[in-house]
Amino acid sequence: MAGAHVRIDNRLIHGQVTVAWTRRLGVRRLLVCNDDVAADELQQVLLPQAARGLPTAVLSVAATLTVPLDGDVMIIAKDPEDAFRLVEGGLRPGVVNVGNVAPRPGTAYTMVTRSIAVTADEAGGYRKLAAGVPLVTQLMPQDKPAEFVPLLDRKGL
Repeated sequence: MAGAHVRIDNRLIHGQVTVAWTRRLGVRRLLVCNDDVAADELQQVLLPQAARGLPTAVLSVAATLTVPLDGDVMIIAKDPEDAFRLVEGGLRPGVVNVGNVAPRPGTAYTMVTRSIAVTADEAGGYRKLAAGVPLVTQLMPQDKPAEFVPLLDRKGL
């Protein structure tokens, strides 16, 4: 299963995604991927409205893996674990972009960039992910992508 653009961003659908990223990548459809969000009826209604007319589905990880994908789809994984599970389930994106991962209350984390918090467990998951697919961080399309694993190395993760 290949072709989709994958971004990890706990903010889900917002202006950077609906304006900047969709235009740059030629995205014509959004898939929000997270089990908890998919089970939340309010988010099922609100997230597609935030997408500014772009067809949007809010799906569990398992359901996302059943959707036929091509290059005009962007999958927005809420948490790193969602992206890890997608790749373990057979998704082979050209690249996974770690966009924004805010610190979660009650976790021991390290800020890898100004917008990405990583726990020790997540660092291991990112390394495993990077062994199978290219892993970068790029907040905005005009920013230069940075390889993600060297950022973990610099922070001792």
